[in-house]
Amino acid sequence: MSTATKAKVTVILANLGTPDAPTASAVRRFLDQFLSDQRVIEIPKPLWQIILRLFILPFRPKRVAHAYEMVWGSDSPMREILLTQVAALQQQLILQYPEFELNIVPAMTYGNPGIQSLLTELSQNPQDHIVLFPLFPQYSATSSAPLYDAFAKWIPKQRNLPGLSIIRDYYQHPLYIQALAQSVRDFRAEHGVSEKLLMSFHGIPQPYADKGDPYADRCRITGQLVATELGLVEDEWAISFQSRFGKQEWVKPYTDALLTEWAAQGVKSVQIMSPAFSADCLETLEELAIQNAELFLSQGGERYQYIPALNSRGDHLQLLNTLVQANLDALKQTLASKTN
Repeated sequence: MSTATKAKVTVILANLGTPDAPTASAVRRFLDQFLSDQRVIEIPKPLWQIILRLFILPFRPKRVAHAYEMVWGSDSPMREILLTQVAALQQQLILQYPEFELNIVPAMTYGNPGIQSLLTELSQNPQDHIVLFPLFPQYSATSSAPLYDAFAKWIPKQRNLPGLSIIRDYYQHPLYIQALAQSVRDFRAEHGVSEKLLMSFHGIPQPYADKGDPYADRCRITGQLVATELGLVEDEWAISFQSRFGKQEWVKPYTDALLTEWAAQGVKSVQIMSPAFSADCLETLEELAIQNAELFLSQGGERYQYIPALNSRGDHLQLLNTLVQANLDALKQTLASKTN
């Protein structure tokens, strides 16, 4: 294919989102957008907006901003890592697919760089094909689906629609499981082994799972596969769910409750990781690494260590590259068949 006829292809690496700054005003804007999404909060919208504006947004942003201050570097950790992941894949894939005018771009469902702004840009520069890659290893209607929704709102406004591929999730992909297991091995080679390995996943309300959200089941499968890959026996590991919000029941066991139970049973050392996150963020660096460490140690535990998310590890980037490659290879074959 000549340069003049190269297909325009955009690959979108998308994560959940983050505030623009660790300030109450920036956090308020972010929470307003995030918590107004009915994929996230399924309470009837008129009632929820009253609750949100009278009881949450006036008070929660200041507390959350303080938490962000504890983990903020030159930028939000999630955004820094996402941009690093995008740059790495761009460098690799451009060389592998010279037949495409290929662009790898970052997006956030909430906050910046926003998915809606990106789609507006793509309207002005029509593409032949778009690959949407939500960086959520386990699909959930609360995380992945809002990105589908963004495209659903964008599509009716387009006259020259591109092809569209979506990488739904990768919760049991062998390279993902191997990367998680290797991250544990690498950490333990440096810091030693603990009595328990806890895989803590971001939680969802139990009613969401009851209605058919497959997320919790996917988390359990991921956990079992990682434990098997590491050769752990039943009493050496567990999974749990963190980040509860509100008073309704969420999927169990709860991370804080399980850590308290272990401490009461005499468990002295825990290593914890969160396979639900492709990048470290507030929920891992502050909630898991700091809050839960304080909880476990206050209950009698003696050693608590957080194993970082896969972030920009080489094996993680290879996984992401492999998943995108599968879609680009299929597109390459399709285009080749049209020229024959």
